[in-house]
Amino acid sequence: MRVLHVCSGNLYGGIETYLVALARLRDLCPAMESEFALCFTGKLSEELQAHDAPVHSLGAVRVRYPWTVLAARAALRKLLHEKKYDVVVCHSSWPQALFGPVVRRGKLSLVFYLHGAAGNRHWADQWAARVMPDFVICNSSYTQSTLPRMYPAVRNDVVYFPVAVPPKFAEDDRQTVRSELQTPNDSTVIIQVSRMEAWKGQMLHLEALARLPKTPEWTAWFVGGAQRTSEVQYAAGLKEKARKLGIADRLRFTGQRSDVARLLSAADIFCQPNLEPEPFGIGFMEALYASLPVVTTAMGGALEIVDSTCGILLPPNSSAALASALQQLLIDPQTRRRLAGSAPLRAHQLCDPKKQMKALESLLSSAIGRESEPRCDRQHA
Repeated sequence: MRVLHVCSGNLYGGIETYLVALARLRDLCPAMESEFALCFTGKLSEELQAHDAPVHSLGAVRVRYPWTVLAARAALRKLLHEKKYDVVVCHSSWPQALFGPVVRRGKLSLVFYLHGAAGNRHWADQWAARVMPDFVICNSSYTQSTLPRMYPAVRNDVVYFPVAVPPKFAEDDRQTVRSELQTPNDSTVIIQVSRMEAWKGQMLHLEALARLPKTPEWTAWFVGGAQRTSEVQYAAGLKEKARKLGIADRLRFTGQRSDVARLLSAADIFCQPNLEPEPFGIGFMEALYASLPVVTTAMGGALEIVDSTCGILLPPNSSAALASALQQLLIDPQTRRRLAGSAPLRAHQLCDPKKQMKALESLLSSAIGRESEPRCDRQHA
């Protein structure tokens, strides 16, 4: 089965991490041959090519310049004619809105991949809703629950992302990372890995950290780079907030990193106090694989990932509750070790790469009619 995945390619977050995982893990499901069509070059295209994945450029698109849309659609139409794919997957509303009509006119199977809560406020959602897919894949039961806002009658199913088990790192690596980030070896490290967006809760995280006592020793690492102008401003505001709270000396803002697994291996607690529901949460899965207890907000995809065996779920927007949970893990190493010990098993149960790659292949086969009975609303987890 030949699959073309269509994505904008100008940003790098959960969707892009997932696409790279498909390229890295393709040997686990040789029946599914994945290729990628992007509008913009950058980190995503570079990482896909580093894994020898076929990447096709559709050309940069600016919707306010209609001729760029027409040119990109023509490029996709030519690609579909030449390569003869079995199914095209549009990842989120923007590519669905712009390129779904090309796929429909080409009479190919069209799958829409819902990576975030469906809505109808943004122009891309409104445009995408006019292009009816043959099937919708949702990345969590939470996002599936929002799908009727966009496609109330389309066949759909849930499949969790395949998340690869990270490499093992030695104690020397842990010490090296801490040395690079000017962190004492005896300090308990609280890490957050996420885009620099306000809804990821970094500001609330800072407020909670300011409530923690000076002892036992702790340090917080904020990993993630700003990609939009608004994110640059937000990141600057975080640093200023840390200075005003008097905790700047205990924080490390690393910016964008390509060695996240290495950083996670040198940390002790993963904390991401979302202000809005996380659609799924690849960062949570990577933290669990790294044997880190996860502290996050009880909403969205986190409710499907984090339970009492591997982390702590908190009420939204409460710096006091967050500080209390972090302090509990700081002063109680035994609880921290218990949660850490169960974390990799939880990640494996939900996102075992081999199982999830085959689940994806099965859903795409259903979408193109290779199975007698399509499945709806059944979770692959």
